[in-house]
Amino acid sequence: MVEKDTDLQKIRELIEIMKANDLLEVEIKHGDDKIFLKRCPPQQPIVAALPMVEPQVTAPPVPGGIGVSLPPTQPQAPQKEENLVEIKSPIVGTFYATPSPDSGPYVEIGSHVTLQTVVCVIEAMKVMNEIKAETSGTIVEVLVTNGQAVEYGQVLFRVRPD
Repeated sequence: MVEKDTDLQKIRELIEIMKANDLLEVEIKHGDDKIFLKRCPPQQPIVAALPMVEPQVTAPPVPGGIGVSLPPTQPQAPQKEENLVEIKSPIVGTFYATPSPDSGPYVEIGSHVTLQTVVCVIEAMKVMNEIKAETSGTIVEVLVTNGQAVEYGQVLFRVRPD
């Protein structure tokens, strides 16, 4: 019984380490023993709740994905502008709007960007990939939230070109 309690305590410690380091999966092998822990990303319930919280969707649904409205804390962007350029995700991964948790975002609505401006980071397979604007203009829409999972080709930002 003492051995089971010790094993259970070790598993609890592993779960706390996963939470503290924002890990989604851990696999440990020791001799013939093997443990695999997997947890759901915390942003999934928040993303699913956004359309219910704010029923007026300002972004059209992304083909093959879900339409996400702007977070309530951001000002509403113009609804239909024909000449906007879309910045799309070049890979599948996790979107990060800031370089670190305690720093400001790379860009916001109203930020001016150039071809080489880094607009976000997308983490894929533990590699942080800087995404550049590849256009010049002003950010008018931010269509994803920090920590959100994104798909290949999903629109991240809309830019009014210079």
